[in-house]
This record gives sequence, structure tokens and C-alpha cells, in this order.
Amino acid sequence: MRTGAPSARQAARDAAGRLERAGVPEPTASAEVLLSELLGVKRGEIAFHDEPLTEEQAELYDTWISRRLRREPVQRILGYAYFRNLQLELNGDTLIPRPDTESVVDLALERIDLRGGSCRVLDIGTGSGAIAISIAQERPLCDVHATDVSKTALEIARRNAERNGATVHLHRADVASGLQFLNGTIDLLVSNPPYVDEISAGWRLAPEVREWDPPAALYSGPDEYAFFRRIFAETPPLLVGGADAVLEIGDGQAEAVLDLGRRAGFVPLDTRLDLAGTPRAVLLRWER
Repeated sequence: MRTGAPSARQAARDAAGRLERAGVPEPTASAEVLLSELLGVKRGEIAFHDEPLTEEQAELYDTWISRRLRREPVQRILGYAYFRNLQLELNGDTLIPRPDTESVVDLALERIDLRGGSCRVLDIGTGSGAIAISIAQERPLCDVHATDVSKTALEIARRNAERNGATVHLHRADVASGLQFLNGTIDLLVSNPPYVDEISAGWRLAPEVREWDPPAALYSGPDEYAFFRRIFAETPPLLVGGADAVLEIGDGQAEAVLDLGRRAGFVPLDTRLDLAGTPRAVLLRWER
């Protein structure tokens, strides 16, 4: 057996200790996930790896742990994230897709199934493409369109769609601008818009979010409902009568967002909880 380098099991244990002493949340998970990705094994297999790391592996792992100590998220360190059935490449213009957003996808899929499994979908502000690609992959009869204002985000979304074998039509647009060719054709609108007020709420975010997620995709400006107002004001020409809108919301925003939609001519239908039991998505129907 080689000497001088720790085994995978010991390396993960030592790294978790460093992270814990620095106050990094979920230190064991961070240490084990990074090492499992480095070694190409399942996280649960690390405990049985007694072979020492190679010198190159040990150096890279130490670099990754040092980055995590600076509160860089695991997904940023790796350059990709897992979401549902997908592995998604990330860049500086894309949010890390989080499990909370699965409630948006689940609700969207339910509405698609009520339409027979086939409809035209528009995802506004797609980022890495997590929502749009999930829908396209899991409901392949749908005609899925997605937009983003960022050119580099759209390039990442394109690569992610290709990598995951999904067909998504990507368009550069700011909310509904330039999408007149879709007028009157959208059956389901989905979006995870920026909904954090940077001035009053941004300071409460964890460093992993506040310091590493792209501000343009995270912050709504001084009005936390600004993008919801725009969606309700600008998208109706795109929608068919009876179209559904599924929107991700922030903590405590459900009632206000539903009321904004109601005043814009949408009919509030439902609120969906995330895995932590927090309202995370709202459902509305457009009535012409």
C-alpha cells in the first residue's frame, strides 16, 4: 500500500473536520460529495475506500476543500449541479438549481398531464435550463421554449439540453420582449424569476448564495415583486385562453403574488409547498 497520502475515508473525515471548525454548513456532506465526484464513486462508497489517494487527487481535493472553506458552493467548485434526472453545467450567469425548484417542475408536469401530456411551454429566465429541460425530458411531447436575457446563460442552457437529450427552443429575451412570434400559442408559462430585495432581504442570504449566485438572476431590485408585475403585465399576449402560469416565489410572497396576478386578469388556483413545507410555487390561470 502506498504511504504519504490518506485513504479516501480518512481524507473525507479530515476535510469534514476542517469545514466544521470553520463553521461551514453540512461539513460532512460537502467533504463527501466533493470526494465522491473526484473519485467517480457514490458518496456511500467512500467509507469503504481504504486505498490512499494519489498525489494528484490529494492536491486537487485540498484545493476544493480550501475553496469550500471560503463558502464557495460545492456546485460552483465542481462546475455542475444535479437537478432531478439532470446534470447541469453552470457558469457565472446561472443560478445553482436547488431542490426547492422541483416543486415548480412537479406542478408544471401535473398541469401538462391535465392537457393530455402535450402543450406549448414557455420558461422565462431559464438560466441553466433546469426547469425547461426537465419538462422537455419528462414530457417529450411538449413544445418547450425558454428565454434568458443573458447570452452566456443561454449557451449553457443549450449545452445542457444537448447533453441531457432534450429539445428546448432557446430565445434571448427580457421577459416577453421580442417573442411576438409566440403570440396566442403558450399553454403553460413557467418561471423562477428574481424575487429577492437586495436592500432589505439580501443580507439574510447565506454566503453561498449572496456571494456566489449572479445578482441579475437573484435580485429583483428594491421591489421584490418587480418581475412578477412584469410577467403579469407583459405575457398575456403570448397566452392562449385558459393557459396556466406556474411561478416560483420567495418566502412569504404567495398571497401578494396571487393578488398581483388576480388584478392583472389571472385566476389564482393553487399554492405548492417545497420539501421543507414552505410555499414555493403558485398556480394561476389566464382568462381572456
